[in-house]
Amino acid sequence: MTHPFPFSAIVGQDGMKTAMILTAVDPTIGGVLVFGDRGTGKSTAVRALAALLPPIEAVRGCPVNSARRADCPDWATDLGKGTHSIATPVVDLPLGVSEDRVTGALDIERALTLGEKAFQPGLLAAANRGYLYIDEVNLLEDHIVDLLLDVAQSGENVVEREGLSIRHAARFVLVGSGNPEEGELRPQLLDRFGLSVDVASPKDIDDRIEVIRRRDAYETDRTAFLLRWQAEDAALRARIVAARKALRAVDTPEAALRDIAGLCLALGSDGLRGELVLLRAARAFAAFRDDTAVTRTHIRAVAPLALRHRLRRDPLDEAGSDTRVERVIEAELGA
Repeated sequence: MTHPFPFSAIVGQDGMKTAMILTAVDPTIGGVLVFGDRGTGKSTAVRALAALLPPIEAVRGCPVNSARRADCPDWATDLGKGTHSIATPVVDLPLGVSEDRVTGALDIERALTLGEKAFQPGLLAAANRGYLYIDEVNLLEDHIVDLLLDVAQSGENVVEREGLSIRHAARFVLVGSGNPEEGELRPQLLDRFGLSVDVASPKDIDDRIEVIRRRDAYETDRTAFLLRWQAEDAALRARIVAARKALRAVDTPEAALRDIAGLCLALGSDGLRGELVLLRAARAFAAFRDDTAVTRTHIRAVAPLALRHRLRRDPLDEAGSDTRVERVIEAELGA
């Protein structure tokens, strides 16, 4: 198996890396949407994150990676004894995928050979407690988008067809990437992503040279390159694990809640999803930095990630979404 490019070795793209780290600390933030030109490291970062994350404990043979036997679905018949450590699931959802492949369907082979009506789990089952990655998410077919919206809302996959009535947990972090030149994302799906970031090719020549140098080293002598970055990835993994443990203890003062609500009001974001995501992201950022309470520093750092894709369109304001968010942050929280 080819080991992916190390997360720590990615040059620049700080916003993208921060967003992915935050969802690793607190998966309830709701996923990451990464938009940018081709060749800007979007897919590389997702693969690298998968290798960086600590393993999870799962019941042997459980098709939805449950941590406890009691949480495994009743249709799972091939469970083993005890639990074992597995890599955090990262499942690709390809364009053009069928609904049966996503949700699961009747196991035709078992039905024909044994005459049994059995369920064959799909990609949503495999992604439970992990990540579901969609490249070119803006090109996803509408009926698959609707399906994902339902599951993302409920955290449960329900299959009612072909005489089957199946339910199972489907809680995952949704990561989508795409090229804005190929079309916009449906507003309903856009709102489901907790964080959003735009990425671009490096403008600094030294950064571009370093990207070339590291990629060439990775492809020329992969073993040596991985060893070179092993310590950095291990240190980052340890910080993520520590932040997960510290997350619940992070205090959120009343002043921080007022700052968060004030920002969202000033930006005119619809609903309260923006406030909730911003709160969770700020708390995760504080935990990652080993701070004990949410402050304006944390809110200011993550607000563009949490709010940039929730802005109402303003035909009279030609500034980009990042500029508009930064402008309001400065007005509400100070420079």
